[in-house]
Amino acid sequence: MIFRDGLLEGRVALVTGGGTGLGFAIASGLARCGAAVAIASRKPEHLDPALERLRGAGADAIAIEANVREPESVAAMVERAVGELGRLDILVNNAAGNFYAPSADLSPNGWRAVVETDLYGTFFCSQAAYPALKQHGEGCIISISMTLHYRGWPQMAHATAAKAGVDALTRTLALEWARDGITVNAIAPGPIPTEGASAAFAMGGADTAAIDDKMRRFIPLGRWGEPEDIGSMAVYLASPAGRWITGAIFVVDGGSSLAKT
Repeated sequence: MIFRDGLLEGRVALVTGGGTGLGFAIASGLARCGAAVAIASRKPEHLDPALERLRGAGADAIAIEANVREPESVAAMVERAVGELGRLDILVNNAAGNFYAPSADLSPNGWRAVVETDLYGTFFCSQAAYPALKQHGEGCIISISMTLHYRGWPQMAHATAAKAGVDALTRTLALEWARDGITVNAIAPGPIPTEGASAAFAMGGADTAAIDDKMRRFIPLGRWGEPEDIGSMAVYLASPAGRWITGAIFVVDGGSSLAKT
């Protein structure tokens, strides 16, 4: 993390899916820069270890069990974050679900699970956080998208459709809520071997060793991304440096979306 301590002092952030992977890296980056953080997940087993690590590093942090697919759960999550930490300045919509499945065999429940988590969840959380974010005239929403929908990706119809929706939602909310001083942007990560990505590859029957070798050659910068690469971008957007940026989708992928397959 290249940002100075105290950069986000006095700010409060809520990170969904904050117990593991990209979400934890984002929460850690915000906390290292002085923000108080609430991490949320529908899986309590992810929250306790993450909260212990954040507090062990000196963060003012809380953990909230919540399901972003359920508006009532989302409303309670936001209410608790504001109630315990005093305000809300930054929302990071990171919670996501994913797995590989051929489109011809994708079940209705599988489709709904991913689209409702990735797209509905992003909207429900943004809508619930809106009153608290506009209260101080300088709120920030950051949603996590992906790059696969820019060209299409086999066995990912549910995820690519949902994340394309996240991009469109980002631009629309940016226009609607600019008058309230709320910036709305998205980060589209490239290939990062998080727990979730590895599980998705495994479910698709992929040869992970072969994929690892191919991806290293495929990425122009010659390496996989790291969760901290996304965490740093989130800190930038949440900091004063990002206060005149809204409606943008930032591709952070080592150049891989520019490369030929």
